[in-house]
Amino acid sequence: MAVNEHMVALDVIQDALELAVRAPSLHNSQPWRWVLHDGVLDLHADPSRIGHGSDHTGKEVLLSCGAVLDHLRVAMAAAGWDSLTERFPNPNDRDHLATVEFARAVFVTDAQRGRAAAIAHRRTDRLAFAVPAGWEAFETVLRATVIGNGTHLDVLDADARSQLAHASRLTEQLRRYDASYHAELAWWTTQPPSTQGIPPTALASGAESARVDVGRAFPVRGETNRRADIDRDDAKILVLSTYDDSRDSVLVCGEVLSVVLLEATMADLGTCTLTHMIEAAASREIVRRLTRRTAEPQVLIRIGSAPPIDPPPTPTPRRPLTDVLEIGP
Repeated sequence: MAVNEHMVALDVIQDALELAVRAPSLHNSQPWRWVLHDGVLDLHADPSRIGHGSDHTGKEVLLSCGAVLDHLRVAMAAAGWDSLTERFPNPNDRDHLATVEFARAVFVTDAQRGRAAAIAHRRTDRLAFAVPAGWEAFETVLRATVIGNGTHLDVLDADARSQLAHASRLTEQLRRYDASYHAELAWWTTQPPSTQGIPPTALASGAESARVDVGRAFPVRGETNRRADIDRDDAKILVLSTYDDSRDSVLVCGEVLSVVLLEATMADLGTCTLTHMIEAAASREIVRRLTRRTAEPQVLIRIGSAPPIDPPPTPTPRRPLTDVLEIGP
């Protein structure tokens, strides 16, 4: 990899990481660890953060780490630094996912700054969405942004909705008696005020959940009835698929997921990432058929217009940087 022309100041990297760790992860588990040495950042997976019941294949960890990796590059670009990424640099350490070096950027665009600013505004919205405004133009820009990285993006037709809803219900039925999965789900959603997990305000009530036909079944929290004027979810549903299930492909898919979420946020659209239909073979096959591809679906994303909520939800917590960053000699 190229040698840095100038060493990045520690505070620049720390500020970028503070933004990067706002990346989404399964149940807000944040399964990543960073090591900084000589101006170089190493990204390591931390599989211990997600239980086997929730992630028996290990894909959720890789998707989450791909998202945080792209968030890091976005934050560094806005700070005036280009990132040079080497994925899986150590064949003897499968959890060493990437090494990132930095070189001074020639110029920082307004769009780069805007994407970094979107990191702080993005959140997982589990409520019903209205039809996404300006979708045709947004889809054109989005496809141009993510093209050429080995990850396929499909926008499912409206007539696929009933089959997706069936796949979503099927996933939950298949896991009805999976005690490990339900124990982990309950643990992540009943945390006291903490730096991890999903706070009750980020979950939907029974009435709110009933209006979203394609979504993970979380424990019901509260009796709120937000967005009561939206009687059913009208989100567009996207699928990201890869050529295979290799660790490299899934990691890159997580990076593309970051791009999609941030672009949607910049377009004032709400998003909700869905992976539960990928976790069971039967429901994953339904999703595959709907994409009309032989590729491997890795993640779905609901995107729609999200009327403001009053009061606005507080940001979900994140672990302090001291917990996820090790500074070496």
